Amino acid sequence: MATEDTQMRAVRLDEYGDVGVLQVREVDIPVPQPDRVVVEVVATSINPGEAGIREGGFDPDRTAAFPMGEGSDLAGRISGLGTGVTGWQVGDEVIGWSGERSAHAQYVAVPASQITARPEQVPWEQAGSLYVAGGTAVAMRDAVTPQQGESVVVTAAAGGVGSILVQLLVSNGVRVLGVAGPDKDDWLRGVGVEPVNRGEDLAGRLRAAAPEGVAAFLDCFGQGYTDLALGLGVPPERVVTIADFEAAGRNGARGVFGHASTTADTLADLAAMIVRGDLVVPIAATYPLDEVRAAYTALAERRTGGKIVLLP
Repeated sequence: MATEDTQMRAVRLDEYGDVGVLQVREVDIPVPQPDRVVVEVVATSINPGEAGIREGGFDPDRTAAFPMGEGSDLAGRISGLGTGVTGWQVGDEVIGWSGERSAHAQYVAVPASQITARPEQVPWEQAGSLYVAGGTAVAMRDAVTPQQGESVVVTAAAGGVGSILVQLLVSNGVRVLGVAGPDKDDWLRGVGVEPVNRGEDLAGRLRAAAPEGVAAFLDCFGQGYTDLALGLGVPPERVVTIADFEAAGRNGARGVFGHASTTADTLADLAAMIVRGDLVVPIAATYPLDEVRAAYTALAERRTGGKIVLLP
């Protein structure tokens, strides 16, 4: 619990490394600045890209300044307003994001343009999972402009991004073949996806499932799936990956770093889908902030269905 008005608990790291470098410390609660709001965080999810940042994978020249914070996704209640902020009040419940690696904390300051209202029908855990995974799923869908009736393959179809992506495609009238383990079959069928289990002769089983051909291939896992897609005859411009940029550069597939184009309107649209019952963000597990190392250890296993969420 943060001490009144001045201190909060937040994730910090002093160097790059494995989960052992993650620490939860007492730091100052941010003060509202012009055009920004301070949000008391109720839920904030974790993502594979954040593990890559922690390991130094996005900083080859090692130019980052430490200590460093962590986290992008957030949902919570506004606790402070900077000058120039209009249309919001203290206590408003919001969904948003931090572009400053600071959301894994009890409080976070963000530009007012990076929040949207949380409908009461959207559970906190789902609201706190929408920015990275939801924004990436939207970008992947839009990258291939799927048409009604087309057969589209999604790998890691029950994972953090894949579980949202398959539902976006189904809502567009697309026939989705979801690649995952057999333990995810029931969930995939429940959201209108045809499961095709990963493993031996996957290409042959996909051909059998879509004898008319696979129109697009959306890879959320990596490890050779873009090569498999091209072997199925999918045009390179309709093979998209968020997990294997090296292969995309080599074989002509497209790499998408999706959530960079996400806006508050994107989050509002996703939240509206949840309200209508067209989207459920599956929550694999929740952890208190102090167990952030355990949360990332579970994420690294790459077997969870849906999102892992921290509850500060």
